Amino acid sequence: MRMKGSQIVMECLLEQGVDTVFGYPGGTILNIYDEFELHGYKEKIHHYLTSHEQGASHAADGYARSTGKVGVCFATSGPGATNLVTGIATAYYDSSPVVLITCNVSENLIGKDSFQEVDITGITMPITKCNYLVKDVNQLADVIREAFAIARSGRPGPVLIDIAKNVTAAEADYAYMPVSEHPNHGRLANMLRRAGRDLKTPEPDQNDIDKLLELIEQSKRPLVLVGGGVIRSKGAVPEFRRFMETLDAPVASTIMGGGACPGDHPLFTGMVGMHGSHASNMATYECDLLIAIGCRFSDRVATSPSTFARKAKIVHIDIDRAEIDKNVRTYHHIIGDARRVLELLNENLPQHDYSEWKDHVFSRKEVPLKKDGSLHPHEILETIQELTGGDAIIATDVGQHQMWSCQYYHFSHPGQLLTSGGFGTMGFGLGAAMGAKVGNPDKVVVHCTGDGCFRMNCHELSTLEHYHIPVITVIFDNRTLGMVRQWQNLIYHKRFSQTDLDRGPDFVKLAEAYGLHGFRAKNQAEFADAFRQALALGTGCVIDCAIDMDAMVHPMVNGGTPVTDFLLD
Repeated sequence: MRMKGSQIVMECLLEQGVDTVFGYPGGTILNIYDEFELHGYKEKIHHYLTSHEQGASHAADGYARSTGKVGVCFATSGPGATNLVTGIATAYYDSSPVVLITCNVSENLIGKDSFQEVDITGITMPITKCNYLVKDVNQLADVIREAFAIARSGRPGPVLIDIAKNVTAAEADYAYMPVSEHPNHGRLANMLRRAGRDLKTPEPDQNDIDKLLELIEQSKRPLVLVGGGVIRSKGAVPEFRRFMETLDAPVASTIMGGGACPGDHPLFTGMVGMHGSHASNMATYECDLLIAIGCRFSDRVATSPSTFARKAKIVHIDIDRAEIDKNVRTYHHIIGDARRVLELLNENLPQHDYSEWKDHVFSRKEVPLKKDGSLHPHEILETIQELTGGDAIIATDVGQHQMWSCQYYHFSHPGQLLTSGGFGTMGFGLGAAMGAKVGNPDKVVVHCTGDGCFRMNCHELSTLEHYHIPVITVIFDNRTLGMVRQWQNLIYHKRFSQTDLDRGPDFVKLAEAYGLHGFRAKNQAEFADAFRQALALGTGCVIDCAIDMDAMVHPMVNGGTPVTDFLLD
């Protein structure tokens, strides 16, 4: 059947099972947007018009992380496309599968500094798994099919498709093709043949599996470190939980690994790294075998790579060969998908008992939590935990509230914690929360943020109101850039340069201006009452929580020093 390129785009999205798109129109992408009205695609694909392209990219990302599907985002050329860049980098560093479709000026105008022309493929090359500039309508369908396959395969990640406007108006033959046939057809098949591979991750080497089993048998003090790779790998979490309970060793987590091991599990020691728990950080120093699954050993985890787990034989399991020995030198490694590696390990792993080692690890005491009548961060998270039954999806921005959320909310399943772990994007949380709620309408979605982060993208409150998306935003309002102030307090001798946020807006009035409900809370009772009302209302709400300007994240390790050198106990 002959179709215009714009209609081919929509048909290819339906092939992929896409029913949700976040975006913002503009001149070069108008042909695609016209298809919503021209051929009735708005009845099959729900489009959410955000207030800004960055919000759309974060929403597509949050949708992907919380559902396991590929998120989709539309934007126009020039500033529309460049406004996606922060969202693309956020998805890239956290391995989130998002396909971003932009349109550029017509082919005859490319390279002439035309109005709203930008080389978005060149700009995004370092932060995408793959990207395309489509100049031939006959290649359009196969490019889209290939993009989705790459985004979801192996280590997931964002893929950008930039389409010249004339391509969306030109015609080509199109025939529906089931997703199962895509790897055997067209561009994707040719690409795979040239590479001599398929999109399936290679089977782990059984000798490598056996080697790890031998190391476990020899170990007296093993520690498991779980990362985001276990969350991203479909079906890996049940296998991981079987593995950790059979091994019976302490389990620490990176931020991105939140939810792989339930936060209240007796084996769980908490986060490791710069704001890791005493139990986790000391266990990395004292263990004799560290089994790291799907983590990158970033500078926030291995704050001093040369001393990290220095007494241990480090075994790194990862789908991406490039991560092996990149930051921390390993004793042994296994390349493969986390689920498959864990399946093979579980087949031959006998039940272990490390009671003495566990007792030692869990003997370490954390900082006592305060309850003095004022509102403390842990009380906010404890209340959310209690009133949602621990089943809420938590989307955070970046900073102190992010760390508190990871410390005090017990995540119990994958996709429950949505946070920018690798890129550290302020303004990520509200868009991500919107995408999560759209993808999980039956779940309570809470956006935890700071007053500094919330200012970044608070205009997306209008999106919540217009589409009746009941996200509850909880602001940890300390009237400062909290994490930066904490560093200034501890490292820069209290020189608080440009971190005080002694200015508007009034967040309650802001919420009301957007047609939402706003609440204030100064103690735990007021917060609990406000949160109950927000749950009952079933609409977008903002709760402004007044906390101490000098509340700090405990513990803290300074960058570049061993994880056992606590700057703040």
